[in-house]
Amino acid sequence: MNPFRLCSGLKVLGYFMILIVFAIVALSYYAVVLLTLAPHLLHARSFTSFLSFLTFHILLVLLMWSYIKVVIQDPGSVPENWKLVSEQNIEEGNSVALTDYASIENNTPTVSTDQIERRQSQSRGYCSQCQNGKPPRCHHCSVCHRCVLKMDHHCIWVVNCVGSRNYKFFLLFVVYTFLTTTLDTLVLLPSFIKFFRQAKNHSFSPGNITVVFLAFVLNLAFSLSLLCFVIMHASLLSSNTTSVEVYEKKKTVRWKYDLGWKRNFEQQELYRGRPERGKG
Repeated sequence: MNPFRLCSGLKVLGYFMILIVFAIVALSYYAVVLLTLAPHLLHARSFTSFLSFLTFHILLVLLMWSYIKVVIQDPGSVPENWKLVSEQNIEEGNSVALTDYASIENNTPTVSTDQIERRQSQSRGYCSQCQNGKPPRCHHCSVCHRCVLKMDHHCIWVVNCVGSRNYKFFLLFVVYTFLTTTLDTLVLLPSFIKFFRQAKNHSFSPGNITVVFLAFVLNLAFSLSLLCFVIMHASLLSSNTTSVEVYEKKKTVRWKYDLGWKRNFEQQELYRGRPERGKG
């Protein structure tokens, strides 16, 4: 059983993840800015506090911009009734004509519809679930119930698939979140230690201690987990590979889409998620 199918049916639960993201941002803002940096800025105690204050707000703006973009941006859809006229067989290096499409259009009785769909699905040129053409590197998402161009994965945090058109914003969101949570952890660490040392004398509000504790633990956890995530996606980006293609890549000596790290990066920057030319 796919647990994400329940999320796709319950839209409210999906958008609840967005509320969690905003709640974590609000909690971190209150702990970092209002409880930690603001007192230092009011008394002009430290240039480091001002620099941290400025850096935090710049990263926060970039984080929220990239997050909103990856949520609302379409990951890349296959046009309706899109059909492959011919497809370059990249693995074998041969051109394969998908004549089954012509058989359907010409109503030739030589091949049954079930046989056509099975052959097309096997050749990765047709999606039997969408009943539509399927470009190379396109995968069907069981959560969104549609095919996504250059699909990487379905992310519950953004309530959206990550594909050709929003992968750039997803990667920026991950990087900005890692930098922000790392900064939050470093800023909160002295206050975290100080608050717990003085908590025995009840010098600070229990509510403020709780906020700092939760914010520190959450930011530390996200920072450590996102470090691994950043490294993983940097490796995928450098080899022009998606998460769903990792297993397929292991079976090949040289990855067919790897153009060199520089061209791979440029391709991601310029890619607009258009499938290879087909006949509509």
